[in-house]
Amino acid sequence: MDSLTQIILGAAVGEATLGKKVGNKAILWGAVAGTIPDLDVLSNFFVDNVTANELHRGFSHSILFCVITAPIFGWLLSKLYKNREAGWWDWSKLMFLGLVTHPILDAFTTWGTQLFWPFKIKIAFNTISVIDPLYTLPFLACVLLTMRYKRNHPKRRKYNYLGLLISSFYLLITVILQQNAKANFVASLENKSIPFIKIQTRPTLMNSILWTANVETEDSFLIGYYSLFDKDDVIHFSEFPKNHEALADIKENSLLVRLVQLTEGWYTIERTPDNIYFNDLRFGLLGVGSKTDRFVFSYELYVDDQGNLRAREREREMANAGGLLKKLFLRILGNKT
Repeated sequence: MDSLTQIILGAAVGEATLGKKVGNKAILWGAVAGTIPDLDVLSNFFVDNVTANELHRGFSHSILFCVITAPIFGWLLSKLYKNREAGWWDWSKLMFLGLVTHPILDAFTTWGTQLFWPFKIKIAFNTISVIDPLYTLPFLACVLLTMRYKRNHPKRRKYNYLGLLISSFYLLITVILQQNAKANFVASLENKSIPFIKIQTRPTLMNSILWTANVETEDSFLIGYYSLFDKDDVIHFSEFPKNHEALADIKENSLLVRLVQLTEGWYTIERTPDNIYFNDLRFGLLGVGSKTDRFVFSYELYVDDQGNLRAREREREMANAGGLLKKLFLRILGNKT
C-alpha cells in the first residue's frame, strides 16, 4: 500500500498496543514502524531497475526482518524513554506489530510481499489497489479522532478500534468482490468458448469497483474489465500476443531469466522499429483496455558496449494523466447497454 496508508495502520496498531501507557508516543512510533519496511526503496539509488524491483518487498517485508529488528528498536526506545511507563518488552512488542502488519497488508495488493523470505514465496492476493481512498480515509479520520483524547479517555480506544475494524472489514469485502469479479470473467470466457490456461484478477487503481483480469491463452494474453455497475454482462477482452519466441535465442540469458521470474510469467515482448520491450502485465495498462495503451511496467532491452544484455525501465508518459483518470472514472460507472 501507499506510504500514508502504512503510516496510518502503524499508528493505529501502536495505539492499540501501548496507547494506554504512553499516549501519542505509541501512535508516533507505530507510524515509524509502519514506514520502516518501505525504506528498501532506497536501493533504487544504488542498483539497476531490475535488481531494485527484485529487492522491493523482500527481506524488509519478511517475518524474519520483524523478529530481528523489533527487539533492537525496542531496546533503543526503552533507553530513549528510560524510567517511563513502558519497558523494553512493551516497545519491542509495539515495533514488531507495527512492522509485521505492513507486509501483511501489502500481501493483499498486486505487488505482493515475501513474508517468508529467504524462501522464494511471494504472496499476492490481488484484492486491493496500492492506493485506495475507501480503505485509507475512514481509517485516517479515526486515527485523528483518537489523537484528540487523553490516553486514558474511553473514546480514544473506541475510535482507534473503530478504525481498525472498518479497515479490516473493507479488506474482507475486497476479497469477496474479487471472487465475484473473477466468476464474471470466467463465465464470459466460457460463454465465448475461449480456452485459457490461467487468470489473474485484481482491482484497478484507487477503487474496488472496477476490476481487471489478465488471462493467459496458448499464444497471447487477454485483458478485460468488469465494473460492479456494468449493465451489459458481456466482457470484452483485448488481445496482446506473447511474442516470447522473439527472444528464444537468448532465453537462457541470466537477465531474461530474472525478468521472467520477477513477472511470474505474466509478460509480453513488444518490438518497435528501434527497440525491444519486455512488458510486465501484473500491474496493467496506463489506461482502461485500449490496444494502444502502454503497460505500467515495461523494460527496454538493449545491449551495452561490452555486449551484455541490459534492461532499463521505460519512461511513463504521464502528460495525459488527467485524461487517463477521467477514462478510469467513466469506466468505473459501468459500460454501455
